Amino acid sequence: MSRHVPVRALAALGGCALLATALTACGGSTDPDAKVVTVYSADGLKGENGDGWYDRVFKDFENKTGIEVKYVEGGSGEMVQRAVREKSHTQADVLVTLPPFIQQADAKGLLQAYEPEGSAQVDGANKAPDGKWTAVVNNYFGFIYNKKELTGAKAPKTWDELTGGAYRNKLQYSTPGVAGDGTAVLIKAMHDFGGKEPAMKYLGKLQANNVGPSASTGKLAPKVDKGELLVANGDVQMNFAQSKDMPNLGIWFPAKQGKKPTTFALPYAAGLVHKAPHEANAKKFLDYLLSRQAQRQVSEIGGGFAARKDVKATDANAIALDRLMDGVEVFEPDWADISENLTSYVDAWKSATGS
Repeated sequence: MSRHVPVRALAALGGCALLATALTACGGSTDPDAKVVTVYSADGLKGENGDGWYDRVFKDFENKTGIEVKYVEGGSGEMVQRAVREKSHTQADVLVTLPPFIQQADAKGLLQAYEPEGSAQVDGANKAPDGKWTAVVNNYFGFIYNKKELTGAKAPKTWDELTGGAYRNKLQYSTPGVAGDGTAVLIKAMHDFGGKEPAMKYLGKLQANNVGPSASTGKLAPKVDKGELLVANGDVQMNFAQSKDMPNLGIWFPAKQGKKPTTFALPYAAGLVHKAPHEANAKKFLDYLLSRQAQRQVSEIGGGFAARKDVKATDANAIALDRLMDGVEVFEPDWADISENLTSYVDAWKSATGS
């Protein structure tokens, strides 16, 4: 499987995010009978060369149903903000984001209840009790490092190492509150350091080595692979897929000194948009995302984990992913608290880092 970080051409506020593929469109058709479905999604599931999970799913879905997928991507927070701006004239039919932005989308009235076929096989923690959203690809938060430059004992293991002089201007993480993976940095730090205050104190110290903000997590991997950066944040699915074409990427999970490495589930969660222009097509698309065929392709093509618990992949990627997670402690964030207090957490981060 060949896989690059997704191409992103992000628009200014109110503009259109375009991808240089035939599957890309600026908003959706207003004709409810049009054979189209417009998907707003966090990046990470589409291949630069047309070889990602989305690429296969979109093609197979269109061949099966005759429904064209029009696709717009950006950071999780960016996609939610765009959908909010368009509430008076809804363009998206399906919204796919990482937590806590899918919960925020629900709180902002962007989603309507729909339980796709196959969603009964998704674990309860990975779907909304009221049917407003469900995971379609399971995933975990992680970091990446350049394993060519940081070989053997030099490979990072702890948070504390990252504040050392060796990482000055060689470390970057995506912006909390804008990117889902960037927000995940706050969540993991608050867990590992035992609360908001000690986490912000650490991130304030880490800022001396941080290159600066980035709206896109996906753009950091090529910099790490080339050695422009030594360490960046990411997520397992995206980085595992990228590593097929970026041989210097290593995936790791920072730990507190003397503690086990930790992570948490960061699934791609999909919901039916409230007042979706093509609601019937959107429901068919959500059903297809959770079909056995599409779910079996999650690890084989996308480098991720199937959301359906009854789909047990045995391909080489699935085996490698299981091995990667061995010995890593998985915790479950309080998503309700994070969704409710995200603004205050991001404000605390801005204050601590001067961002």
